[in-house]
Amino acid sequence: MSNPEDPRSRPVVASTAQRGIGRFSCVLVDRDGTLIRDVPYNSDPARVVPLPGVRRALDRLRDAGLRVGVISNQSGLARGLITPGDLAAVNAQVTRLLGPFDIWQICPHSPTDGCSCRKPHPGMVLGAAQELGVEPAECVMVGDIGADVAAAQAAGATGVLVPTAETLPREIAQSPIVLPDFGAAADWVLGADRHWLPAQTAPELTKAPKGRRVLIVRPDSDGDVLLSGPAIRAVAARAGYVGLWCGPRGRRAAELLPGVDEIIEWRTPWIDPEAPPIDPGAVETLLDKIRATGFDEAIIMTSFHQSALPTALLLRMGGISRISAISEDYPGSLLDLRHRPLPDVPEPERALDLVAAAGYSLPRHDDGRLQVRKGLPDIAGLIGKGGYVVVHPGASVPARSCPPAVCASFVSALTQAGRRVVVTGAPHETALTQYVSASADPLSPDSVIDLGGRTDLLELAGVLAAADCVLVANTGPAHLAAAVAAPVVSLFAPTVPFSQWGPYGVPHRRLGDPEAPCRNSRATLCPIEGHPCLSAIDPADVVAAVKELTEGVDTSTGVAEVA
Repeated sequence: MSNPEDPRSRPVVASTAQRGIGRFSCVLVDRDGTLIRDVPYNSDPARVVPLPGVRRALDRLRDAGLRVGVISNQSGLARGLITPGDLAAVNAQVTRLLGPFDIWQICPHSPTDGCSCRKPHPGMVLGAAQELGVEPAECVMVGDIGADVAAAQAAGATGVLVPTAETLPREIAQSPIVLPDFGAAADWVLGADRHWLPAQTAPELTKAPKGRRVLIVRPDSDGDVLLSGPAIRAVAARAGYVGLWCGPRGRRAAELLPGVDEIIEWRTPWIDPEAPPIDPGAVETLLDKIRATGFDEAIIMTSFHQSALPTALLLRMGGISRISAISEDYPGSLLDLRHRPLPDVPEPERALDLVAAAGYSLPRHDDGRLQVRKGLPDIAGLIGKGGYVVVHPGASVPARSCPPAVCASFVSALTQAGRRVVVTGAPHETALTQYVSASADPLSPDSVIDLGGRTDLLELAGVLAAADCVLVANTGPAHLAAAVAAPVVSLFAPTVPFSQWGPYGVPHRRLGDPEAPCRNSRATLCPIEGHPCLSAIDPADVVAAVKELTEGVDTSTGVAEVA
């Protein structure tokens, strides 16, 4: 089915990595309920009615140089309720009213056909990216139901939900990005570029001088430090020297980050949950170190609930003349750049937004994903031969951890499904990993390897990098898995927003109850008896999620049309 307007007459959009600006190069959109009024099994072009504001929003995306495609389940074909000719006529009318579109991807199968293209499976998203010559991470999928978002996440793309009256409350709670209409979704997509481009709100700060000595402050845990990695690389691309102030909980991750020239470790009392009282002597030692290094400026990275101002005060005492941070509180003379980012963005983008405002943006070749230094160790002696799934049962915050018995049921189900499982954990978690590992299929006692306490963070990175998939809660190893490009089945407790802390930049599937009473409580200890957000996960859903993320997806099973 050809489009009456030929989008090939427009300039071909290069990859975002080639352009070196922005986040997305392609917007994929669900048809029924997102672009046009949902008429079940519609065979009549006369009943095609665009939703308000959609054409204008699509044109703004096209004018910005983004490619636009349609991704649609059409099970009416398999059910015999519409014919291929009916579908072609309806799609042609959609194109006349809303086009041009760069690609159409249609799944003609019924829900029982077992195809890999029908949403929430990722086949059509992957197929569209392949046909358009872009990476899935450069695509955003906009739809009106949870299956649209889930398909994007499983492909490693970004999902945006624009709910209607028919969208289920659970689907809204499950989705990391929820916007009121398609126009708002277009605004969000176009606004995402600000994380890669210097902010325009302070023109004198939009381009930092080259060669400066910059101190990055992120005194949190390993996961938080890893999430700061893209922003640190942005600074390192222009700075002459980068120091990283971290705490003992983040030191191991700091050693893995590209772009860091020096690590300054200090247990920061207003950040570390187990920090001792402030020691004036220790403070003076820290300030002496900062003064001796001669930093020209500092950028303080925080989570939303942390204040940058105590750190800024010390940095002023250490002689640093230019300090940037995100701050809701009035900073007085403590900050030179007081930044306010967009709300509810992923933590890596929040940090990128800050450093962009300070004059540092990612270089052309950097895609903005999490990374670790090259040269991971050979872990063949630890895991043997053959593919495997990593199960990491622990978490740094108890409220986010999956109950041990539930994790054990996942290991049992995976081994019974023929999967080899590697269980990982820190030295203090060996009893937990032993318990979980003991649940292997009795008929395959060698199907589980217990690595609890047997790896440092670098070796763990190697284990995760070689895994087919990683099953993990919202904790440091989830972000380490993303940094080595491993697909993640996220056992995500909703105590914190998934939009900010979910696996970043990799194919993933979220499991757990997004509507549990602990939602957005920020609790560190589970406030609800029985830990219902994670304890009710069905092991069969774990097996299905692992299968979806690990087995090859046939991107040719749907009907693809490229204009």
